[in-house]
Amino acid sequence: MKREMVDYTTVDITTLIVIVRGKRVNLDRDLAGLYGTTTKRLNEQVKRNRNRFPDDFMFQLTAKEWADWTL
Repeated sequence: MKREMVDYTTVDITTLIVIVRGKRVNLDRDLAGLYGTTTKRLNEQVKRNRNRFPDDFMFQLTAKEWADWTL
């Protein structure tokens, strides 16, 4: 089943940006929504195509960062 991309305006997209480790980032779940796919599929594709992305394209939150961020 083909999923459709979510139509976001520029204002909507800026609300998805969060600060983590002093950098402006988008969470994988938000990017997956923008591209109309699942988070799992987005992460699979990034891992399979590492050469297409800069080294600092993706990082994983620590358990403490996630706990602090979700409060």
